[in-house]
Amino acid sequence: MSSHYNVPVEVETFYIAAQSDPAAERYVFAYTITIRNHSSDTVRLLRRYWLITDANGKQTEVEGDGVVGEQPQLAPGSSYRYTSGAVLETPVGNMQGHYEMETLQQERFHAAIPLFRLAMPNILN
Repeated sequence: MSSHYNVPVEVETFYIAAQSDPAAERYVFAYTITIRNHSSDTVRLLRRYWLITDANGKQTEVEGDGVVGEQPQLAPGSSYRYTSGAVLETPVGNMQGHYEMETLQQERFHAAIPLFRLAMPNILN
């Protein structure tokens, strides 16, 4: 699988206190992903793969078609943004992974999702 396409992924995270219940070990986070197509080819997001790790070292793998029910196509110079969520049993954790992308010529490649942290506000000094 080729990786010479310039498709960086940016992440912003948010803690959702209203949906969380620390007494029940339920910590809800939202994350907003921005995928930018800096390559000269139109690309389409086919699949996603996530590795989610909580503070206890528990790892969960999530994979499937598209994101939020879509398989967005990005023309050169365009970007795609979506928000999704994750539920952890600990107030801190992290996520990383990749998107499986495809060009119009059906060449597939991975766009890496850099490791990012999920954390309740004020839990880390």
